[in-house]
Amino acid sequence: MSEAPTAPFIAEGVSLADAARAVLECPDADEKARRAHEAAKLWRAGALTLLPGDMPARPHRPARPELLAPNQMPRRTFKGPRGRFALLHALAHIELNAIDLAFDMAGRFAGHAIGGAMLPRAFFDDWVEVGDDEARHFAAIQARLRAMGGGYGDLPAHDGLWQAAEETRHDALARLAVVPLVLEARGLDVTPPMIERLMDAGDRDSADVLRMIYREEQQHVVAGARWFNYLCEKGGLAPQATFQALVRKHFRGLLKPPFNTDARDAAGLDRSFYEPLASR
Repeated sequence: MSEAPTAPFIAEGVSLADAARAVLECPDADEKARRAHEAAKLWRAGALTLLPGDMPARPHRPARPELLAPNQMPRRTFKGPRGRFALLHALAHIELNAIDLAFDMAGRFAGHAIGGAMLPRAFFDDWVEVGDDEARHFAAIQARLRAMGGGYGDLPAHDGLWQAAEETRHDALARLAVVPLVLEARGLDVTPPMIERLMDAGDRDSADVLRMIYREEQQHVVAGARWFNYLCEKGGLAPQATFQALVRKHFRGLLKPPFNTDARDAAGLDRSFYEPLASR
């Protein structure tokens, strides 16, 4: 007997900000990913309006995993089956937060003006697409966790990932600097070694998931660089100096080498932007 289709979570004709808020306010991880896909489908179909709207200060989270301060997280080895599960669980947590970051970007800055001009629809096209990608990434990692006999929520996770959103909630340029051009760019640095580790362990299925994520995260950094430079141009700002000033203001700590300069260059993120931020 086939299951009844799931009812849509939001009606056509409401705003992108409303749809984004519905994603952020969903407390269930799997349902959040489903809502992200549905919101993206509605946006691509032209069924959502581009009007301002209020966004929650923090996204809703499931009862599990237990969220801990970064310095309270247990030290783990990523060796063996338990280690691979812990690695994938940590990545699932990152991807869940990335869904919320992308839709918060799309909803929060609807109606936002730079240099006297409203942000174009193409800006929102990109961040809705990013959110859709992140939902697919979460679901793919969740499937691997379930194949290992568990699921997202089985281990503690750190509660520091939303800090970047809180720091940049009133500034689209700062959000672009910190989220796609620092946090997602960091993924370009660390994902290839993780793929090698999984392949060495004989876990080709998980390695294939990370390869897919790596390819798509490169495009997220491309979008970040494109819109960061666009907003700098509209505001009459020097991109390199502006990026460095915003990261120093809103991101705690140094950027961590070694950098995947080839992938960063291909994404339009020149090393002259980020290498000075590895030391202060």
